[in-house]
Amino acid sequence: MTRFDKFFALKAITLTAALSMTAGLALAGDGNVSAGQILDALKPKPATRGLSVDRPADPTAQAKEATFLNTVRNRQTRSLSMGERDQIAELAATKPKIDLEIQFDYNSADIAKTSVPSVQALGKALSDPSLKGSTFVVAGHTDAVGTEEYNQGLSERRADTIKKYLVQTYGLTGTDLVTVGYGKTKLKDTANGADPINRRVQVVNMDTKTASK
Repeated sequence: MTRFDKFFALKAITLTAALSMTAGLALAGDGNVSAGQILDALKPKPATRGLSVDRPADPTAQAKEATFLNTVRNRQTRSLSMGERDQIAELAATKPKIDLEIQFDYNSADIAKTSVPSVQALGKALSDPSLKGSTFVVAGHTDAVGTEEYNQGLSERRADTIKKYLVQTYGLTGTDLVTVGYGKTKLKDTANGADPINRRVQVVNMDTKTASK
């Protein structure tokens, strides 16, 4: 193999690796995510034990987390304060989650027909016995176009729409679904606020006790 051939062979390997990484990152945003993919993303993964001894979970912190979740479990989405929304985001940061590009009709909280399959896949995944008993956060996000007040309300209505659909269509328990809206405050692509990737619904499994099973 000549130096020229080696160079292009190396380029091909590098490109293949880059495409593989991109495909993995875009799994939840391709618009056609399956129930299996959602389930895999939301299932807590068993902790990997290394040479060091794993630090045991802090029971006090777990108790505080459970108490907080119970205070927002039956709350209406629009009643959550900014502090409560931030606390939910902080807790969700370390939990299994997936971003779904669920589109809605223009200036509306009605699910677009093209996105119904994604919501159906979500319903099937959350109905799986392996996730029974978990509490899920359904967080609505918008892009940066429009006022903060308008986008906040729109994200809340859209999160409520997803919850209503899951409860009515799949019989999920409403108290196991905590809805929250973040408007345009937590953009996925901060450099491109108008990018459709920012218009998403994030689903988080807040109960990770199944990770130890």
